[in-house]
Amino acid sequence: MSELKAIIRDHIQAYSNRLTEIAAFIGANPELGHEEKQASALLSSELEKLGFRVEREVLGLATAFVAEHDSGRPGPVVGFLAEYDALPEIGHACGHHLICTMALGAAAGLRAVADRTGGTIRVYGTPAEETKGAKVDMAAAGLFDDCDIAIMAHPYHSYERSGSSLAMDALQFEYRGKSAHAAAHPEQGVNALDAVLQLFNSVNALRQQTRSDARIHGIISHGGQAPNLIPDYAEARFYVRSAARSYTDELSRKVKACAEAAGLATGCALTVRNYEYSYDELRTNEALSDAFTANLVASGIPEEDIRRGHDNGSLDLGNVSLRCPAAHPYVKIVDEPFELHTTEFRDAAQTGKAYQAMVFGATMLAYTACDVLTDAALLQRIKEEFRS
Repeated sequence: MSELKAIIRDHIQAYSNRLTEIAAFIGANPELGHEEKQASALLSSELEKLGFRVEREVLGLATAFVAEHDSGRPGPVVGFLAEYDALPEIGHACGHHLICTMALGAAAGLRAVADRTGGTIRVYGTPAEETKGAKVDMAAAGLFDDCDIAIMAHPYHSYERSGSSLAMDALQFEYRGKSAHAAAHPEQGVNALDAVLQLFNSVNALRQQTRSDARIHGIISHGGQAPNLIPDYAEARFYVRSAARSYTDELSRKVKACAEAAGLATGCALTVRNYEYSYDELRTNEALSDAFTANLVASGIPEEDIRRGHDNGSLDLGNVSLRCPAAHPYVKIVDEPFELHTTEFRDAAQTGKAYQAMVFGATMLAYTACDVLTDAALLQRIKEEFRS
């Protein structure tokens, strides 16, 4: 181990009790996307204590922030991404309380050697990953364009390389018809629920003609008030996903065409909108991902225990990965195969074992960023891959 990494390790270890306090507080006080006032304030104030300059309410987003420490010496800009939104009803079942404290711990560790590595350290506080992810706004505004890397680590039941994610559109279809008594005067009604059902039938038929990476899944979010009234309003929500933005756009056009046809067939008026942000696919920078994996192996994780990168849904980090080199590895926090977004994973993510894994993940993030700051050949490989 290099002298710099030994300093990073020791600094993060000395800071581990505070990291655990912060993670435990955020885990016990879950806040939904764009409502993470306590988490954002706590992380921001802690970064200021570490000597970072913090800009709050970035882009007018109440709980977004960007913290920066410029070493005063030339070098790359390395960014750690912090997520801290929770899920409705089940709280931090995706482990975002660990993600943000891993980013905080990594920044603290790297800050301890910044006068020797040079470069700039950033922590991006990115609200609402689960719904209207702030990374979409930040990427569109160019906040990552001068970043040499953007990296985060996600808690999971296994170690996993950074893989891919699916580009996604979140589409809401609203149909408006005419209410009538379903028994006395059904001929006077225009059934909005029939339009939704026709939409589902058409989408089910469409699936036969889609690529294997396509995912189209939806719910009836409003289907009427009572069985003896013909519904004059009905609503459906769909996620449309695939491995690439271009094909997702094509699928969304076809699903919208199904919706239009259902409106015409039933005589209902249709309104279409996005009820959450659209996410682009994650394009992992393999050179950066390899550097993180190498640090895991050097720290004692057997290479055969690090799974190949898988598709794990849709991430707003995808939008970032189109603007700068990015990686999203997974760190094992629990032995049982609990899946994300379950109460079992939520509970496991708030144990001593999980907090120890969080400290380890923070250390691996800091090691990887240190490699980028000090290894010109690695940085060149990362940049060349991104350009290609």
